Amino acid sequence: MALNANAVRVAITGAAYVAPPKSKLPNDSTGDWDAAFVDIGWISDDGITEANSTDASEIKGWQGGQTVRKVISSSEMTFQFTAIETNKAVLELYHKGSKVTTTSGKSVLAIKAPGTDRRSFGFDVIDGNSHIRIVVPDGEVTETGDITYKGDEAIAYELTITAYPGPDGTVAYKYSDDAAWGGSSGGGTPTT
Repeated sequence: MALNANAVRVAITGAAYVAPPKSKLPNDSTGDWDAAFVDIGWISDDGITEANSTDASEIKGWQGGQTVRKVISSSEMTFQFTAIETNKAVLELYHKGSKVTTTSGKSVLAIKAPGTDRRSFGFDVIDGNSHIRIVVPDGEVTETGDITYKGDEAIAYELTITAYPGPDGTVAYKYSDDAAWGGSSGGGTPTT
């Protein structure tokens, strides 16, 4: 395989979105998101971290105790990011199951003990003309970080989203208009 510097990508910018469960999902990398999807807002400069983990059980042979097979016993796909914009969508994600209500310009968030709060999520990752779109049809905030109220930094909401499998086992879809994905040697030309 020939090396191709034009296929090196950097996540220059992007966005994170949330929608109610079973919302209409996009099926390409650049089309408009359905109106049900809300842009979460500013994300810290750490960006979005995708993690894929699997646990495997080893099966050892009686003769010599060597590993003869590994069986995947569990797997998980998560997305972690820190929202630095305080808005209704972020507050309701961070405080699972809680809702912001606003009357006459004054808002209240009655924080409830966390319960199940499954949603659809999406992420756009952009490098100039190269787009990657990640769609999580069924996900949930499963971890949150501490909130620090401090005079020299943004109030931040660290969120970890776990993607759950659908009936066919799919946990997420990735779409791209990047020629390098299809094996083309040209790739899109990234701009900064």
